[in-house]
Amino acid sequence: MRLKLFQDSVMKTLCYFAAVMTVAVCLGIILYLVIKGFDQLSPDFIMTEPNPTFSQDNAGGILTPIVGTLLLTFIGTLLAFPWGLSSALYYTFYAKKGKLRDTLSTAIDILAGVPTIVIAIFGLAVFTNPFWGFLSSRVEGVEGISKAFGRSFWVAGITMGIMILPYIIKTCAEALKAVPPSYIEASYALGADKRQSLLRVVIPAAKNGIITSVILGMGRIVGDTAIVWLTLGGTLRMTGLQPWYSPENWPSTLQNTGSTLTSYIFYTSPAGEGNMPSVAFGASLVLIVIIIVLHIITDYISSLGKLRDEE
Repeated sequence: MRLKLFQDSVMKTLCYFAAVMTVAVCLGIILYLVIKGFDQLSPDFIMTEPNPTFSQDNAGGILTPIVGTLLLTFIGTLLAFPWGLSSALYYTFYAKKGKLRDTLSTAIDILAGVPTIVIAIFGLAVFTNPFWGFLSSRVEGVEGISKAFGRSFWVAGITMGIMILPYIIKTCAEALKAVPPSYIEASYALGADKRQSLLRVVIPAAKNGIITSVILGMGRIVGDTAIVWLTLGGTLRMTGLQPWYSPENWPSTLQNTGSTLTSYIFYTSPAGEGNMPSVAFGASLVLIVIIIVLHIITDYISSLGKLRDEE
């Protein structure tokens, strides 16, 4: 009996220590970024475009990387969400137990485990095909070569959508499974068919979990670098028709290269291709703030769902 109590006490202590260490590491990273990057933050740093230079004093700001991050997040989420939700609905309510359902489950798990660099190479290989030239631009002026450039916001957004797809499917499926069967049975009793029950009863009841899946997917896009570097390119500024923010130039902007906060950090960091640590730390702090905000929104939505369940 005493041995069992001792083992329980040791196990509890180890778990507590692991939890404290996890929180400490997280807070340590955030504190380090605040110390290193806070002085860099200013309205000019947020609202001006970066300059291609190796001098920190002339580096400019991070406006286009922030806009690029938002654009890529919007495109990837917009493409992945309907696909992911539809797949989750099929997996949860239509797929019968058997080889097809097992194959779908295995495919989702494998796709979730594929490294992002592999997905990036796949996207680059596919979208350099001349057929997809309308998503980026065609390589011209090189004799004997007929290829698409394969790097643009469209290409990177589609590749990002593929990357976050399994996470959206899994989270949506869990949210749909959590809807009490009595809801569907009551809908059937009122004369609704399966399609109407799913659209008008199940999805609204699972909306908190579905929204959570979208926000988590957005967080994955915001923090990725490999896909950005290979399928969006390494240019600090928008390379389409200028000015890029004019509505008539938006199609050109989406078909050309740009940057996100992650690629900007890589470009300016000594760990990447640059030697401007202060600028890199400032951009890193902005990036971590965006990620923290997304997780706060996720926790808030989850808490709303729990409060409604308790009521």
